[in-house]
Amino acid sequence: MTTRGRIGLLGGSGLDAFEGLADRREEKVQTPFGAPSDVFVTGSLDGVPVAFLSRHGRGHLIGPSEINYRANICGFKMLGCDAILSASAVGSLREEHAPRRAVIADQFLDRTRGRADSFFGDGLVAHATFADPVCPSAASALEEGARASGLGVAPRGVYVCIEGPAFSTRAESRLYRSWGADVIGMTNLTEAKLAREAEVCYASLGLVTDYDAWRETGEPVGVDTIVAVLRDNTAAARQALRDAVRRIDPARTCGCRQAMKFSILTDRAAIADSARRRLKPILGRYL
Repeated sequence: MTTRGRIGLLGGSGLDAFEGLADRREEKVQTPFGAPSDVFVTGSLDGVPVAFLSRHGRGHLIGPSEINYRANICGFKMLGCDAILSASAVGSLREEHAPRRAVIADQFLDRTRGRADSFFGDGLVAHATFADPVCPSAASALEEGARASGLGVAPRGVYVCIEGPAFSTRAESRLYRSWGADVIGMTNLTEAKLAREAEVCYASLGLVTDYDAWRETGEPVGVDTIVAVLRDNTAAARQALRDAVRRIDPARTCGCRQAMKFSILTDRAAIADSARRRLKPILGRYL
């Protein structure tokens, strides 16, 4: 019988709390990479152990460029999570991805600048395979959960991750459309990279709030529009995550949990003790 790992739940704009957890408790986790965005709220949903974290901190105090992504993902791993289901607001770059629908991105384009988006370096070199950056099993669970919760959902799409905090110019928005991108956001790619390095399954439910800036008609995206749509979709998003949690197969064979088996290039004998201590919560079994 396969032991069920804890499922991480990562909430973004409009979803900085998660009600309904049994055996709820708050856990403060200190990682080798610093402090996560907030305390983790642990408990269970329908008998499945979970840990919830607010990406921007409760009260939305941390901007997308200020998030300690490494500490967040490391914290989930230290709490025994072997999968993370994320929810976040995204802008649409396609007419068919209308506000109040959802997109589960399966590919990313990186437009960030200089974020700490890897656990490696500083004496330990490793290269993660990232051709397919999202766990298919976790993505499938999210899709089924979204449909069961009444959310219209596209099961795949290309997510452009920009630095922020400003939204795109019209020229940028049109450029991303010409690249074939579907949605735009500021956080998910960095999380997906780190989750892969930590051998944690990852998928994200992108809640469409607006049409970004590419449309000639209508007003460009504003915070007031985003907040209004998120307010309408929060209950459905929370239910989609709750439903997806129980659909995650503990015996899944996606390969995410062995993704780094052959990825470390540094000679084991040459790895400094400081690097071993730093990476122990992430990939201690290989060091």
